[in-house]
Amino acid sequence: MVIKKTKKPGLGRLRTRPTVGGGSESSPNRPYHVVKVAPCRAGCPNETVVREILTTVQLAEKHGKSYEDACKEAWELFVERNPMPAVLGRVCPHPCESECNRKDKDGGVSINSVERFIGDYGLEQGFALPRVGDADRPEKIAVIGSGPAGLSCAYQLARRGYKVTIFEALPKTGGMLRYGIPDYRLPQEVLDKEIDRILKLGVELKTNTAVGRDVQYDDLKNNFDAIFVGIGAHKGYKLGVPGEDAPNVYTGTGFLNAFACGNPPDIGSKVIVIGGGDTAIDAARVARRLGAEARLLYRRTRTEMPAIEEEISGAEEEGVKIDYLVAPVEILIKDGRAVGMKCLRMELGEPDESGRRRPVPIKGSEFDVNATAIIPAISQEPDFTGLDHLREGRDWIKTDDKRNVTDNVYAGGDNINLGLVVDALFHGRMAAAAVHERFSGEAAPTFSREHVIRQDKVLMGYYESEPRNEKTDIPVAERFANPNKEISIGLTKEQFLEEVKRCMSCGMCFECGQCWTYCQDSAIIKPLLPGQKYKFKLEFCKGCDKCAENCPCGYIEMHNPASYNPQLTS
Repeated sequence: MVIKKTKKPGLGRLRTRPTVGGGSESSPNRPYHVVKVAPCRAGCPNETVVREILTTVQLAEKHGKSYEDACKEAWELFVERNPMPAVLGRVCPHPCESECNRKDKDGGVSINSVERFIGDYGLEQGFALPRVGDADRPEKIAVIGSGPAGLSCAYQLARRGYKVTIFEALPKTGGMLRYGIPDYRLPQEVLDKEIDRILKLGVELKTNTAVGRDVQYDDLKNNFDAIFVGIGAHKGYKLGVPGEDAPNVYTGTGFLNAFACGNPPDIGSKVIVIGGGDTAIDAARVARRLGAEARLLYRRTRTEMPAIEEEISGAEEEGVKIDYLVAPVEILIKDGRAVGMKCLRMELGEPDESGRRRPVPIKGSEFDVNATAIIPAISQEPDFTGLDHLREGRDWIKTDDKRNVTDNVYAGGDNINLGLVVDALFHGRMAAAAVHERFSGEAAPTFSREHVIRQDKVLMGYYESEPRNEKTDIPVAERFANPNKEISIGLTKEQFLEEVKRCMSCGMCFECGQCWTYCQDSAIIKPLLPGQKYKFKLEFCKGCDKCAENCPCGYIEMHNPASYNPQLTS
């Protein structure tokens, strides 16, 4: 492997990058276009084609497309895998951004904010979700639960012509999206609009219909050709300490559910929340909106806290006090009600099975905290009433890679294991693909996370530094004046257009023309029309590798035609 140094006019500094296969005036190697997996897509559990979405808008003017047409194309790329981009643009912790090659230069691209902008644009324009083909299929599919996994499965099947019926035990659709995420993070109006769009594909919805109570599971097996189980995990775990059966002790999920339904309990003036996840943070912030002081106890440090960082910061802005390295021992009771909690100081020991350092009690460190209500939000589990036969002990429901449980039964979402909303969307999508494969013979799509392009294969110096466009939040006083008002303000049109231009199109041509500029042998043909690929006249090429060396996004590689198999890397 040869390392060459080049200097791009106007950059004013040297940059280096290894060239695959090497190259010289007499080299047998020749250039090939090799599409790489973008790190943003590799980092997305639902395999969102982020690069393609961003460059669709980025290159719109060059390709002669209007802003409106480009935004619609970007929206269509989003909803191919995710029918709710406006929802995910608000609640996803965006693991894709952590993988962005730009993160160490001037901050990763604000992919989540772009998703929200495109999702909101789709709602404003009234875009209808696209069908796949025109045929209606005879098979009937039952979906148990209308959370993100169930909705994703229903969407992917309904758009392919299947007759889908959703059975939802609660009065409204959405699962934890509605009953576990407060309005200030996810407005009900946004959720309703994106769910209604799915139902308009012909999905039948039966709310207040619990399997095992209002309809029997065996009846579904007899009357439907396949079943998808996506009941979520609405049951909050208890602490397992004395005193937790007091009437003013609420699980995190139960408390948020009551708040979402407009019936919050009387929590008084001092609330203790136990836990470090998003449910705990949401419970503490809701308690503040109900006028109480909120104190959150977490047994590890902030570094180990699983909640979204921006949500933790938001809680602190709103006056939530967070005590780290503290664990509950006992709930203190007076006259039948909880009046406080006995706690222990902790220190971190060796890592546990999750990889996080295990909290260890410090002897003699007990202390009491007063409270008018206590909300444990340490974890949650599914309610398997009516579906007990599907549960496999502590593992809940087990599935294979295609989300198949047994026969024509599939499952996904939190009833498999607790995860992100985007995980649930992926589970539903994969289950739908497996169902479709079973009945149509069409192979389910596969995606490999091999050949991910990283920073060492991108010419970072080529790209001008541009500040990241961040969403903003409304002032704290305004949040408390209207507890249900959405906190975050999305990107403006101008910010959105600036942000999509920050995408470096890692591993895919973005028509910069560098290869054509640096080729001294007229071996590269510039396309006549925008959007067409540059082509190689290999009979003119001497293998100098300047095209590969100066390709900013790492799309061109040098290989020996006698031994190179493009199928292995494309």
